[in-house]
Amino acid sequence: MKGKIPGLLLDHLDLLTQLDRSLPVLDLACGRGQNGLLVASSGMTVVFADRSVESLSLVDRQLTASALSGYTWQLDLEQAGVNPLAGQYYAAIMVFHYLHRPLFPALKDAVIPGGLIIYQTFTIQQRQFGRPGNPDFLLQSGELVNEFSDWETIHHFEGIRPEPDRGIAQLVARKPV
Repeated sequence: MKGKIPGLLLDHLDLLTQLDRSLPVLDLACGRGQNGLLVASSGMTVVFADRSVESLSLVDRQLTASALSGYTWQLDLEQAGVNPLAGQYYAAIMVFHYLHRPLFPALKDAVIPGGLIIYQTFTIQQRQFGRPGNPDFLLQSGELVNEFSDWETIHHFEGIRPEPDRGIAQLVARKPV
């Protein structure tokens, strides 16, 4: 498993493993899948969703080689007027380093009651450290926690994290039952 696993996921992995295992966890915009592979290695089924066929091919090989439970789903998350998650239900959805604001309602609908959202991405503070710098890809102050304000907040952080320095927002929240 290459890549650095976010501390947010490591710190809350036990919450994921306590969820209903009859439904998968969605690793949205998964890239090379290191976060979802960690979750799958804990016995959960994971859906790895990304638009990159190349990245998903790498994930498929790792799933097969490790005999982990999961599958890949190639999709474009940013088609105007399309809800790519319509009719899909997950025990949890993880999103790391990706932001497409029109997806927020779809994310909230796709998590089952009692399920989790684990979200970490860059804030406007990131501009002082480099990429991304486009405000379309940077959360405003309080935006993430406000988007899920009707959920039970388990963890929230917004600010600067070191090594490397980056401006981020983190949220772990449970959907009301």
